[in-house]
Amino acid sequence: MDFYLSPDRFIDFCQSQPIVLIWAFQLLFCFASLLLFLRIFGAAGIYVYISVSIIAANLQVLKVVQLPFFSDPVALGTVVFSSIYLGTDILAEYYGPKIARKAVWVGFASYTFMTIVMLFTLGFSPISLAEVGPDWSWAVENGTSLSTLFTPAPALLVAGMIAYLSSQLYDVWIFNFLKCLTRSRWLWLRNNVSTLMSALLDNIIFSLLAWRLLAEEPLPWSVLIFTYILGTYGLRVAVALLDTPIIYFARYCLPKEDREHLENSA
Repeated sequence: MDFYLSPDRFIDFCQSQPIVLIWAFQLLFCFASLLLFLRIFGAAGIYVYISVSIIAANLQVLKVVQLPFFSDPVALGTVVFSSIYLGTDILAEYYGPKIARKAVWVGFASYTFMTIVMLFTLGFSPISLAEVGPDWSWAVENGTSLSTLFTPAPALLVAGMIAYLSSQLYDVWIFNFLKCLTRSRWLWLRNNVSTLMSALLDNIIFSLLAWRLLAEEPLPWSVLIFTYILGTYGLRVAVALLDTPIIYFARYCLPKEDREHLENSA
């Protein structure tokens, strides 16, 4: 029981495992959480999931790891952010594109709100050890940590928000377009095509803005293209293929009233 209540032990355990295994467990956790939120709260649960995930992904991107299949280190956040596409696809399929687009804007508003609140938080004058004594050293350390986490790098903030809105709204549009084009057949096709196209759009926009156009020290084009655009895109392709069964199973995770409404309108 102590293992589960100790973050340090959990972290040590994860760090002792192959990094690909932790990547896979995180992916399964995201899929399971998405379905659980859907089951308990319906469309509102997906709104919550997307809002939290965009914040989590933008925090994860601050940590860089060395994956075995890349020569250069890469920033985290791909798994969590990619799962947002599954959330909007579930909404577009079972609740309609209007609800899906609203979820995209809810996620944008949530991240913007959190950023502004944390800027206010950091705006309060911090205490110093000279003022309060050594008993409050933990508070001084926490203030430094908060500043590191929540002082937004302008390049990452602008690039992330532009890439998020562009790719997610495009994902909803192309998903609905393919649904109309195929007369609601071949869910696997519109799920994969919409996710793969919008994920590539996101990779291109974010990477060009964050690591090249707005970066103080732009990355070499070879690293930008082969590691950040095409390299991490390979991870997104894997997530898109693995989430295909999830969007089918999501139908059975809809709240009873939502599932009955869907069946009656079919």
